Amino acid sequence: MTEPRENAARNTHNVVERLLCEGRSESELRAMRVLDIPCGQGAFTQRLLHRGMQVVPSDVIEDARDLPGCESFAAANMDEPLPFGDGAFTHVVCIDGIEHIERTFDFVRECRRVLAPGGSLLISTPNVSSVRSRWRFFLTGHHNKCKTPLNETDVTPLHHKSMLSFPELRYMLHTNGFGITRVTTNRAKAISYIYALVFPLLNLVTRRVYAKEERDPGQRARNREILKTMFSAPVYFGETLIVIARRQ
Repeated sequence: MTEPRENAARNTHNVVERLLCEGRSESELRAMRVLDIPCGQGAFTQRLLHRGMQVVPSDVIEDARDLPGCESFAAANMDEPLPFGDGAFTHVVCIDGIEHIERTFDFVRECRRVLAPGGSLLISTPNVSSVRSRWRFFLTGHHNKCKTPLNETDVTPLHHKSMLSFPELRYMLHTNGFGITRVTTNRAKAISYIYALVFPLLNLVTRRVYAKEERDPGQRARNREILKTMFSAPVYFGETLIVIARRQ
């Protein structure tokens, strides 16, 4: 069998693996029960198996069914109820998957259901909140990683159907029993730093719009949190948005 391919933006697997493992002993890693969905060919599952974790790779495409050293593959469609029991996992990892499905809110609810209390959901997705992607949308009407119209006569699971901004993803998580604990990225391409020149203008305009359009004091406070994250280096410059959310 050939080595499984990492079907994600460069360095994404490295960052997600580090986030899962940092600060944990070998015994703690072995106690982790991880759902890797969508697992693709199983490249990330293979990494976690090498770390000694208990991993269930899952995907609607069954390329990882014969992954060496793993007999727990489970076929699953992220647009449908997941075939796992309540609280079955300590972690759910969704690397570059949520943008491929239609029922994103339902998927997040299913992730909460299959997570044990206090468990974590790690999501990576193309960062359409980056200033570079926003500039592309201004010029062409299409975000980065979805640069042209989808082929409506040849629908595949690989289509980016649900591109999510950071505020949209935060809303989805915070209204469905999760609390975001960390936001980061896989990398920032050198060309992205050119857009630092318009940072003051975009920050000022966004801040004024948020203040003008919202009257509720509680939401104003939350908007300040969102603004701070939107203009943090990982979101403003990053290629891929990587979010960790804890099940509450």
